[in-house]
Amino acid sequence: MIAEAFNLVLQPSIILYIVLGVAGGMCIGCLPGLTTTMGVALVLPLTFGMDAVQSILLLIGVYVGAVYGGSMAAILLNTPGTPASAATALDGYKMACKGEAGRALGISTTSSFLGGVISCVFLILISPILAKFASSSAHLSSLCWPSLVSVLSLLSQVSHYY
Repeated sequence: MIAEAFNLVLQPSIILYIVLGVAGGMCIGCLPGLTTTMGVALVLPLTFGMDAVQSILLLIGVYVGAVYGGSMAAILLNTPGTPASAATALDGYKMACKGEAGRALGISTTSSFLGGVISCVFLILISPILAKFASSSAHLSSLCWPSLVSVLSLLSQVSHYY
């Protein structure tokens, strides 16, 4: 099953969609104010006529590229391109002011790549285990918790009046 997925993803047309998605996402992420979610929403209409695999991988590429692209603006402009790169602006901009912008961007690139690969590997390994626990009762209980929180918060507001 994993071998089939690798064979599918390693097709040249699929790789092209991934690369285009990452490049577009980096452009979206570099612009402060355009969040990762907005970037995916902007690209979503382009995927309506595509094959399912191509469209999902294009959207994943946009998402990953936008998260990484936000760190470029954070390092170079001290303005996070996306909310996920707010912490990068704290140290990255200081490094850029000291003339180490290339090093800061390299650290950001390396950590983004390693984090993405490691999380993908863990997702592949853990998802069959998590699928065993996914049942209708788990879904129903996840729907009940917001209701319980709402009732408790309402009761706490009402108790202030009495």
